Amino acid sequence: MRGRKRIGTSSGQGVKRKLVLFDIDGTLLLSAGAGRRAIFAALAGLLSDTPATAGIRFDGKTDPQIVTELLAAAGHPSPSSPELIREVLERYVGRLEAELVVSGHHSRVMPGIPELLDRLEADSGVLLGLVTGNVAPGARLKLTRAGIAPERFVVGAFGSDHHSRGELPPIAARRAEPHFGRVPGGSEVVIIGDTPADVRCAEAIGARTVAVATGGYTVAELAATGADRVFADFSGVDEALEAILS
Repeated sequence: MRGRKRIGTSSGQGVKRKLVLFDIDGTLLLSAGAGRRAIFAALAGLLSDTPATAGIRFDGKTDPQIVTELLAAAGHPSPSSPELIREVLERYVGRLEAELVVSGHHSRVMPGIPELLDRLEADSGVLLGLVTGNVAPGARLKLTRAGIAPERFVVGAFGSDHHSRGELPPIAARRAEPHFGRVPGGSEVVIIGDTPADVRCAEAIGARTVAVATGGYTVAELAATGADRVFADFSGVDEALEAILS
């Protein structure tokens, strides 16, 4: 598609009025557990108490946060070491790439997402972006394997930008400044995700939220977070589009 750039770069085409930021895992796609397997593989030799890590949820967290929690649960003496986390995540990206290309692996795009992205991208007032706990190379791998071109998302904020998910929306908004003539905020920004953490992180910039129950949380659980709109999935593209652009 004309005018596409790589994730996080500026296209410089016109002034936008709506920044639409998608989460990846459970919202745009599912990777059949590839990310979880890759993180555990990257931590091989560092997790001395594997049963203690079994109950740790990955959804709604950044990759650095997940690694820290796993190391702490296993009793590692330095679970928050920046150097250690960086080394683990570098190994993780290599393991993830291997997981995503193994024979029989099938990533799955969530219902309605292909058409929803097409229609949002066709709106000249909309800037598509990402707010995801994935480190940027991992995000690119997952999107590509699922058949979603990473270049569709002109700006983004990733787990490689900050370990706290709440810090990501302001980063994405600042990166969108060239497209708006200012840093967008409030109702100009819509965050779309499948976890309570996606809803909570919007508070940092007063963004609107659209939650979708295609991940690990139910419609009722997401509604209880105070999301502006909640969907079982995006198969009703017209209704989803109206909720995002209203």
